Amino acid sequence: MMPGVRITLDPSSPEPLSEQLSSAIAERIRRGSLAPGARLPTVRALAQDIELAANTVAKAYRALEEAGLVQGRGRKGTFVAELLPERLPDRERHLAEAADAFARRGSQLGFGAGELRRALEWALRSLT
Repeated sequence: MMPGVRITLDPSSPEPLSEQLSSAIAERIRRGSLAPGARLPTVRALAQDIELAANTVAKAYRALEEAGLVQGRGRKGTFVAELLPERLPDRERHLAEAADAFARRGSQLGFGAGELRRALEWALRSLT
């Protein structure tokens, strides 16, 4: 496990475990619990520690790398990025947060991506 960092995942959640893991690590990076340049555990070590499949951890690490929060350095490991991606302007951040809340709530209610898109399109049409 990452020193001093405890990660708890909810296997009963509709959110995939890889997304829960990447969100948990991302939050710790943004809060500063994981410092710039800090080395993350290997995929295998973290998978064993939190009892997940190695592919699940690898998927979470890939998502973090795509978001610019971590950098893979081949055999040297995966490290927290020295510079985090620039935060969205407040207006865009609020929209992203609202979209995230909508998607999470829809997922909690058991709706899939297609149903959520249709609901959003219906809501947008009703605005005009």
